Amino acid sequence: MSNKNNKYLVQGSILGVASIISRFIGMLYRIPLTRIIGNEGMGTYSAAFEWYSLALLLSSYSIPLAVSKLVAAREINKEYKNSYNIFKTAMIISASVGALMCAVVFFGAGVWAKIARYPSIEMPLKILAPTIFVMSIMGVLRGLFQGKRTMIPTAISQLLEQIINAGVSVGAAYLLMKEHNASAEITTYGAAGSTLGTLMGAIFGLMFLIFIFLLNRPILKKRVHKDKSENVERFGDAAKAILLTALPVIISQTAFQITGVIDTNIWGIYADKFNITDELKKSMLGIYSGQYRLLTNVPVALATALGTAIVPTLSALYARNNVEEIKKKITHSIKFNMLIAFPSTVGLGVLAKPIIVMLFGNQGDVNLSANAMRLGCVAVVCFALSTMSNGILQGIDKMKIPVRHAFISIAIHIPLLAVLLFVFHTGLYGLVISNVIFALVICILNWIRIAKSLDYQQEVKKTFVYPLIASLIMGAATILVYTLVHAIIPSNTLSVIIAMGVAVVVYGVTILLMKTMDEDELLEMPKGAMILRIAKKFHLM
Repeated sequence: MSNKNNKYLVQGSILGVASIISRFIGMLYRIPLTRIIGNEGMGTYSAAFEWYSLALLLSSYSIPLAVSKLVAAREINKEYKNSYNIFKTAMIISASVGALMCAVVFFGAGVWAKIARYPSIEMPLKILAPTIFVMSIMGVLRGLFQGKRTMIPTAISQLLEQIINAGVSVGAAYLLMKEHNASAEITTYGAAGSTLGTLMGAIFGLMFLIFIFLLNRPILKKRVHKDKSENVERFGDAAKAILLTALPVIISQTAFQITGVIDTNIWGIYADKFNITDELKKSMLGIYSGQYRLLTNVPVALATALGTAIVPTLSALYARNNVEEIKKKITHSIKFNMLIAFPSTVGLGVLAKPIIVMLFGNQGDVNLSANAMRLGCVAVVCFALSTMSNGILQGIDKMKIPVRHAFISIAIHIPLLAVLLFVFHTGLYGLVISNVIFALVICILNWIRIAKSLDYQQEVKKTFVYPLIASLIMGAATILVYTLVHAIIPSNTLSVIIAMGVAVVVYGVTILLMKTMDEDELLEMPKGAMILRIAKKFHLM
């Protein structure tokens, strides 16, 4: 496959690496943040963030994907006027909806706090509200660049956004808690300070994208002026295309996001019914959202990025009815995805407690956190596949299918969670189990539909079986090395770092020895030529 044909994989990897680094930064700043505001404060922060994320999703979350998909389809046919009209129309729509949702969240924060059964989230929600408007503008700019097959502006803006977020969140949380150390709502002030970082990070990310856009604007205008096509879309046509593309994504992603809101509410009802203290209720929610979900979401970032990158590529191929090339793209993307997801799952499972102690210290119930991670680490594979398969279906114009599957999964998720909590009293583990099942159901339904729509059959042995076997071998080596090193050097952090370094080497060597990838596949991967040279030097291929 040529470099041109596999560009989407490289671009997806660029965005994926940036997303993983961003989430890693997000994970790192959560360490001092958790130690400053505690699990109780993190529970307040997480509850507020679930509602903010839902509002953001309803207003602008789907815009980057919709714009990238529509821009890519027009760019492939050299319809530069229509491409630019899509961008301008999307900016008007997104800014308007973003401003409206910003006002709704800010002035309705008290109402949302009562509905959520967390009165303490009112202040954080008011601080988060302006971020919705900022993100609505940023989303359109990211979609424009993604539609033109470059993920670099999005990647850099994500990194900048997260770096500013980290610094401001920790600093503001510390200063506000210090200022209000005599208040009974001290953890609420800490959570509010941490949300300020989200706003400031978004502002700096937007400023960078505006700068890049202004640099490229003359080129965009020049291409528009050279376009002599007569079939120019008016505002109404462009708006209709955007809404028809965005609405199914909004509804589908709302189903994903609303599970977090539902989980928070059901957990609140459960805690109130069985007289769990408010402090413990928020503390356990903080463990679930601020530790378990945070850690499992880091490797899923790659799947999210590949899903984003593959949509405009598949859209262009689908417009040309190039089904065979679509199948190749899907095969390579899923294989690349699973090569990351399986070792991440096993690594989080075998080093659950050491990783949590290293990152968050010994505060709170560490054993509960570790057991939740061991139980739910398989969510990495499930969410990686469900996210990727959603992107595939959206790329081949099956926009309504992910919506249907998400709501089927919710219909299973809600009663399952209720039974686990109210009948079997599984506590935090009930949240973890239902979270995994939610993604698993979507995986199964999506792959049935992809197979049916494209007459597609995923290669199994080298995509799933070999990476799983290699990951299990890696897991055994990892826990052995950690145990030996920790016995000699009683440092948990050093033992984890050494064990993870060994894990990378063992997994990489095992994958190559099992011939999971051939030379062509390696060359298609980012830095594949370098990996191939090293593999041949050590006679691994």
